[in-house]
Amino acid sequence: QVQLVESGGGLVQAGGSLKLSCAASGRTFSNYGMAWFRQAPGKEREFVAGITWSARNTYYADSVKGRFTISRDNARNTVYLQMNSLKPEDTAVYYCAIDNFPRRNRVDADERTFGSWGQGTQVTVSS
Repeated sequence: QVQLVESGGGLVQAGGSLKLSCAASGRTFSNYGMAWFRQAPGKEREFVAGITWSARNTYYADSVKGRFTISRDNARNTVYLQMNSLKPEDTAVYYCAIDNFPRRNRVDADERTFGSWGQGTQVTVSS
């Protein structure tokens, strides 16, 4: 199965920016949609952003629209999450995940549609 490794998290002041990376070790990366989820202390894991295998479509949670951008570089087997104008409520462990089905035309917010997950990277936003 595909292994995913997130990086780029850290401590940042409110209003600042971070760019997360998720590197995939599997050979089939380019055929699958990808997504970012996050889980804050005491809260359920929630969908943040998704990108289809072709990168023709992207999806964002309402809470991050206009601030976060998801992208991918298939040559590097990597998906990114550029996070701008960070808020304290963005504090969470951020996870990347790969779609359980190849070449789908959409990415779902339902975590049950994803087959492999990374270990997560901590993002902390101070006020």
